Amino acid sequence: MALDLNSSQLYFNRELSWLQFNSRVLAQALDEKLPSLERLKFLAIYGTNLDEFYMIRVAGLKALFKARVQETGADKLTPNEQLDQIHTYLHKEHKVLESCYTSIISELHSHGVNIKNFDALNEKEKAIVKEMFFNEIYPVIIPIAVDATHPFPHLNNLSFGLAITLKDDLKNIKHGLIRIPRILPRFLQIEQTFIPIESVVEHFASELFPGFKPLASTRFRVTRNADIEIEEEEADDFLEILQEGLRSRNKGSIIRLELTEGADKKLIKFLLSHLNLDNKDIYTYKSLPLDLGSLWQIVGDKALSHLVLPTFNPKTLPPLDNENLFDIIDKQDVLLYHPFDSFEPVVQFIKQAAVDNETIAIRMTLYRAGQKSPIVKALIDAVRDGKQVMVLVELKARFDEENNLRWAKALEEAGAHVVYGIPGLKVHAKIAQVIKRKGAKLTSYVHLATGNYNPSTAKIYTDMSYFTSKEVFGTDATHFFHFLTGFSTHTKLDTLFMSPKQIKPKLIKLIEKERKQGTQGHIILKANSLVDTDIIKALYLASQEGCKIDLIIRGICCLKPGVKGISENITVSSVIGKYLEHARIYYFKHDKVKCFISSADLMPRNLVRRVELMTPVLEETLSQKIEQILKLQLSDNILRWELQEDGNYTKVPPLGKAVNNHDVLEEYVSKIHNKTKKETPDYVSRLANRILKES
Repeated sequence: MALDLNSSQLYFNRELSWLQFNSRVLAQALDEKLPSLERLKFLAIYGTNLDEFYMIRVAGLKALFKARVQETGADKLTPNEQLDQIHTYLHKEHKVLESCYTSIISELHSHGVNIKNFDALNEKEKAIVKEMFFNEIYPVIIPIAVDATHPFPHLNNLSFGLAITLKDDLKNIKHGLIRIPRILPRFLQIEQTFIPIESVVEHFASELFPGFKPLASTRFRVTRNADIEIEEEEADDFLEILQEGLRSRNKGSIIRLELTEGADKKLIKFLLSHLNLDNKDIYTYKSLPLDLGSLWQIVGDKALSHLVLPTFNPKTLPPLDNENLFDIIDKQDVLLYHPFDSFEPVVQFIKQAAVDNETIAIRMTLYRAGQKSPIVKALIDAVRDGKQVMVLVELKARFDEENNLRWAKALEEAGAHVVYGIPGLKVHAKIAQVIKRKGAKLTSYVHLATGNYNPSTAKIYTDMSYFTSKEVFGTDATHFFHFLTGFSTHTKLDTLFMSPKQIKPKLIKLIEKERKQGTQGHIILKANSLVDTDIIKALYLASQEGCKIDLIIRGICCLKPGVKGISENITVSSVIGKYLEHARIYYFKHDKVKCFISSADLMPRNLVRRVELMTPVLEETLSQKIEQILKLQLSDNILRWELQEDGNYTKVPPLGKAVNNHDVLEEYVSKIHNKTKKETPDYVSRLANRILKES
């Protein structure tokens, strides 16, 4: 009898899978082998991740529950069942979180670094902080009375402050709030001692309400639904619509309240009387500071850099280190693996084109460009130099909307042709095209990538970059940009693959082709998330034919490995370490083109609701390089976790030689960088072959 691949028993819930991912981030913070500030960094990442999860995913589930939607995914869990399981999971993890923070604080203390509340300071330190309070905090802090004539104020998303009960000389009881603006530092600092600002404000609360004595206070933080809903109407109105959407982000319903443990019950009742919240959405912390993401202030202190893992300086390897980039691309395709390979050649691709007299046009997509973008500045220079510049700036890039809006306006003011996205679709593709006139001929140079055009994140995200001057890529790039700027919705690329119409069918076809190879087949898919049920079903069918399938999925994975008769030939790994695994790489052993890189994850939003690109790597040597990187990651026994049939992840035991793929790549790239050009082989192939033999 045929097995039902639609059975809910064959799929993990995406939200619970994401929580497992964030727990793996927390596991890094728990790892006592890491330097103390490195551990604190992972705690900050955990908190920032959880904030976004609540603002978007939990908010979405609450909206579905209110709309009485029942099933939301292949796992068949209702929104309410998911919310219950999320709350249970997070409240259970709370003790681990508290213990982790206490452990890190203790370790930092042994290095002379302290996080102390105001009351724990000595008299000299208190005097210094008192001066700080009156000089730097008192003038900008916001005390708010709440009574019949002073309504409870609107609290913006991620608002942070104190709720306070006060008594005057006539013994009248009043309630108030003290809002702590984001312009103030989260921690005051005296040498290597960090003082949470709320503990200082709490101590001096009477100064903010003259004539009143504080009776009780509690620190609080609220989270709102931050998913912007934009009705995309006329293109001329899109900027205005987006700006209104950004303003509405602070008006979404409140979905989480964070408090300090032991808070006065009457104060909590006062807060809840003004905040429409379920008790399950209240989280209390004993020792943890509210807003774990704010710990970045301490992590980023340059004086404490000895307490994090050593910073790796990305390398520019031959021939890119001493030849003109475009001359090299004329001779050969180039593949880079960031951050081990420097991102600087990508920046130079635009910078050199901007000042080259042969350049007649530059076109590119920008999704998350960063706050200080040398690429955008080079594009502006190119416009001023008389070159044609067309840029698609995706204004719907979540939480980067304001930054992208600023760059879009700057480019438009300079004279570039700016496209603000496509109605109904988010443009997530990463592509840049430079067109040069060489004599009587136009030559197209194309850069395709898995990651954003952001030099800052390129130092901490692993991503692939591919440079080519092959005519087939240039032709497709031109068609792609015409699609972005024109009316056509029927564009079909010939060498590249574009979602929403081409990538998913191509991947399923490739999986089916490998399935026919039976036990000789081998598929490796590396992505951030695997959610799409059609892709999962195709993988299940391939597994049933004996095809070996290795999945390297950093975050969400809805596929269930190890199910008898269904997925016994599938392994799911997750690599969590110093760098954020961000590259999307798809390998099929028996296809003529074995390797593809893509901006698209294996999720419905990427495959059917976004404009994405998937690039075939045509050069065999570059394809081999990618294959070796994938096999190196699969041999990692330090950073790799394996997903079990029950949904839990277990750390791969470090049996035999220890293999940390991040460390290995850093070491070998550094060695190659120090050699002469003649001695430089294909560095990734060498290191991967050696590691595979030794492991």
